[in-house]
Amino acid sequence: MFSSKPLRGAAFVLTTLMLGACATAPETGRQQLLMVDTEREAQLGIGAFEKKKKQTPISNNRDANQQLQSVGRRLARVVQAPNAHWEFVLFEDKEPNAFALPGGKVGVNTGILPITKDEAGLATVVAHEIAHVSAHHGAERTSQEVAAQVGGSLLSIALSATGLGGLGENLAMQAFGLGTQYGLLLPYSRMQESEADQIGLLYMARAGYDPREAIAFWQRFDVYNSTHGGNGPEFLSTHPLDATRIGELQKHLPQALAEYRKAGGAG
Repeated sequence: MFSSKPLRGAAFVLTTLMLGACATAPETGRQQLLMVDTEREAQLGIGAFEKKKKQTPISNNRDANQQLQSVGRRLARVVQAPNAHWEFVLFEDKEPNAFALPGGKVGVNTGILPITKDEAGLATVVAHEIAHVSAHHGAERTSQEVAAQVGGSLLSIALSATGLGGLGENLAMQAFGLGTQYGLLLPYSRMQESEADQIGLLYMARAGYDPREAIAFWQRFDVYNSTHGGNGPEFLSTHPLDATRIGELQKHLPQALAEYRKAGGAG
């Protein structure tokens, strides 16, 4: 006979974890699910970054490195991130990309420099990556994946109790997996990207960079993607389409310009 005790127990554990893991994202005030300790998150990020530095050549472009360090220091001064040990590294990689890891580790590929063009463009990219760190997006994604795995376990237990059978159970679990991926994890990833855009816009403004340059950068990136086949269906992507994020940035621009003026900028 089927016992509901395992189902109730798993549900209780999941509910307890979720209730005890509430946090608030900086600047936006969005409620977050963080099951990962932020100190542990930082340690994992630092370790992964050290591995990345051993695997990928670091650029010896003196001018570009100096610009990155200058931008990084300037932005880090306006960010509240107690567990961050900021480090900004320029990697020799033709892919136009940048990334951030917990613990304040930011990597920028040389391939994105033709698109950033100048210091303000680079500040757009670095501020966006810093925002991922300050908002603990890495820990949040891990927490969401854990919650999804527990949810899958709960569904499996529930399905076993129905006597649906092997094929029916497999189809239901596959539907759950697809629904979780495209209905939860990917939309959350796009939401985090949009949130990093919004927070990064405020950071660059407070650091004295004209936030309007962020829109100019994404317009250039949109042109790059259009000519390199990079704009696929948004619902299949971890990032919003360039046109979507440009529209969102324009909505947040008045607030960012106010911060820019406070920092002494002319807007």
